[in-house]
Amino acid sequence: MSQYTYEGSELDLFADARVWKSNLQRQLAPFLGAEVLEVGAGFGGTTRFLCKGNHQRWVCLEPDDTLASRLAASIADGSLPPCCQVSVGTTADLSDDSFDTILYIDVVEHIEHDAEELARAATLLKPGGHLAVLSPAHQWLYTPFDQSIGHFRRYSKRSLAALSPPGLDRVRLRYLDTAGLLASLGNRLVLKSAMPSPRQIVFWDRYLVRASRVLDPCLNYQLGKSVLGIWKRPMSAPRSV
Repeated sequence: MSQYTYEGSELDLFADARVWKSNLQRQLAPFLGAEVLEVGAGFGGTTRFLCKGNHQRWVCLEPDDTLASRLAASIADGSLPPCCQVSVGTTADLSDDSFDTILYIDVVEHIEHDAEELARAATLLKPGGHLAVLSPAHQWLYTPFDQSIGHFRRYSKRSLAALSPPGLDRVRLRYLDTAGLLASLGNRLVLKSAMPSPRQIVFWDRYLVRASRVLDPCLNYQLGKSVLGIWKRPMSAPRSV
């Protein structure tokens, strides 16, 4: 594997978005199995909200050596549960492994060949297992911020659905964060900021995400600045290789 360095600088900025990540945990909890693979885990900023320590194994897959070292340190000092382990590399390095759940949390938009990536991930999924993808929504919201952190694209429900991996059935496709969509639109049209400020992140997390927790189900998850897709491998479907 060639050395990879993540060029984005937003991971620390969003690390304390507690309301958003707690909301995400509630969305994903029914689909988190005993053995979980989190692709592009960064330094574990999202892992600590999603992993409650009751899993047999939670593999934090990260290709950046520096971020992987931070992950290992968090496991060593108890910031992450002991079921967590670090694997440096990509899904291409895990061909002999299998998982009950595979997560891509704000990761697929960083991958140029996204369909190929999800198809490979599907081969690592056990029968009855789930693949979950969360990504920023709506290409018309693409801003200098997206470009600065290495996003190739943003997704609509239609474009994310088009990535459905062979052999998997889609079980959920929805937008999240209605109120955040309005804020992102304001940034796109007015502020045109290349990077949100810490104060903006706090306001979004404390107020807009809480508003979205009410608005999203009321609007049947038809609006939002993020899009969530979840697929399942049928129990009768063998893993392809």
